[in-house]
Amino acid sequence: MFLKLAGRKCLVVGAGEIATAKIASLLEAGARVTVVAPHALDDIQELACAGEIEWLDREYSAAHLDGVFLAIAATADPEVNFRVFSDAQARGILCNAVDDPPNCDFYFGAVLKRGALQVAISSAGESPALVQRLRREIDARLDAGTGEWLRVVGELRREILAAYPASDARKESLHQLVQVAVCEAHDCPARRAAHAQAAQGADGAGASQQLSLIPVEADR
Repeated sequence: MFLKLAGRKCLVVGAGEIATAKIASLLEAGARVTVVAPHALDDIQELACAGEIEWLDREYSAAHLDGVFLAIAATADPEVNFRVFSDAQARGILCNAVDDPPNCDFYFGAVLKRGALQVAISSAGESPALVQRLRREIDARLDAGTGEWLRVVGELRREILAAYPASDARKESLHQLVQVAVCEAHDCPARRAAHAQAAQGADGAGASQQLSLIPVEADR
């Protein structure tokens, strides 16, 4: 499950090494981050001074969960982490207690990105080392231009969905697009072929045909 966190209030309890990576992940997702901890690493204090997060330099209390969408317990004290998780459970708030799988509603997977494409890997806390190894292997296999290619495919997909009614031909054209090289040019062969194939479903021209184009792999 990929949560949309942009603009949503997220609480991180703890401001040490354990919390730092989690704070970075939340900020990258566009969350509004509040950190509660009596002391904080310099990096976290700098984020607070820059206005990127809110840091409350005090001990955690259940009231800090007011208005929170998601919480992370990231202290070095298991008792505090469990209290955060229990308080969040009572309020129906999703919570992750770092390195404590039984007290987690969700796990932080290793994520790699190429534009809008995100690949997340999780071992449900069993082996973070394996997750990192798999992340490196997948990262090596994904072309650097995959994100830009996906952006163009997405634009063409929306164009076809708006132009033609639902049909097997339209569905097949969209499935085949992810197998070929697509460019932004108006006369791009893939763009013209996709429109032609999707149009078959609109005019009843019969069974759709395969796009005869260059595979994506051959364009790398």
